[in-house]
Amino acid sequence: MERLLLTIIIIAGAGLSAVSSAAGRQYYFVYDRKNFTEAQRYCREKYTDLATVDSMEVMKILNNMADLSKMVYPTYSSRAWIGLHADSWRWSLSNTSFYKPGETEFRRWGGGEPDARYSDKACAGMYPYGDWYDHGCDNRWYTVCADVKGSKVTFVVVNTSMTWPEAQSYCRAHYTDLASVRSAAENKKVQEAAGGNWVWIGLSRDSWKWTDGSNSSFNFWKVGQPDNKNRNEICVAADFSQSGAWEDWPCDMERAFICYGPVVSKKVMKVKFENKKNLDLNDPAVMEAMLKQLKQKLRAQGLDDNIKLSWRKQADGKVFHKEDKKTNKRRRKREEL
Repeated sequence: MERLLLTIIIIAGAGLSAVSSAAGRQYYFVYDRKNFTEAQRYCREKYTDLATVDSMEVMKILNNMADLSKMVYPTYSSRAWIGLHADSWRWSLSNTSFYKPGETEFRRWGGGEPDARYSDKACAGMYPYGDWYDHGCDNRWYTVCADVKGSKVTFVVVNTSMTWPEAQSYCRAHYTDLASVRSAAENKKVQEAAGGNWVWIGLSRDSWKWTDGSNSSFNFWKVGQPDNKNRNEICVAADFSQSGAWEDWPCDMERAFICYGPVVSKKVMKVKFENKKNLDLNDPAVMEAMLKQLKQKLRAQGLDDNIKLSWRKQADGKVFHKEDKKTNKRRRKREEL
């Protein structure tokens, strides 16, 4: 194709549409039912991530957007996933060769534990009678360390009150790690080593956090939530029959969900091309070549690479019209009068 000679004139009116990212967020309700992991994957592929809700202003926006008629389920309707979750419980001693199949999942929670009612209840300890509880990691208890030598494990109680992070550092410095409890038999050994004291063991989880890494501390929990009623409720849905108040739920429930992406702004410019070769400017191939050349020129002037350019059709379906010089001349004369 012959090289085009362009003369660009930016004036008010329709013609070229430039779309760019601006500060802020745009929210998108997706009413297809997905579990939390599937919803997160969808949001990251199509937009940015599951919705981070960091203010009451955002809650008001979401409440105004929510269509309850599209969130009807066999049980607990009107819920939609947001991007808040807590990591699963995991052992401080992470060497996979230390565990046989199923041993990392062994638990001996006491009645109603873990309750996860507060975001800082992220570390596990053992009651004197052998059941486990979740507690704030900055509490101070005695500690049970694991001294691992080959296939032999010895549990050592440290009769010094420490926070969970301090206990982890101490056990790693002096033994192998905080105690992992892989079976009922090991649970009994740890209980005996504790000697009737409340002690830290090596189980912990991250506190509530947003999937996109935001550090907002805003919350909108429903009264009595989070309650971790089923002990695996580490994902959060908003109940839009109750003004979007948050609840903790098992992550495998299938619900609608809310994504967010950057706010998109549009700027419309009208451009004039000097068509010395008498090309058909409405030919798709010609328009594509002109758009490419125009973007190159604008990039040389500092155009953001994230900006997208497209042609905007006018009422008759065409993008370009030949300039009527006589009409323009008469218009300029009228403006001068």
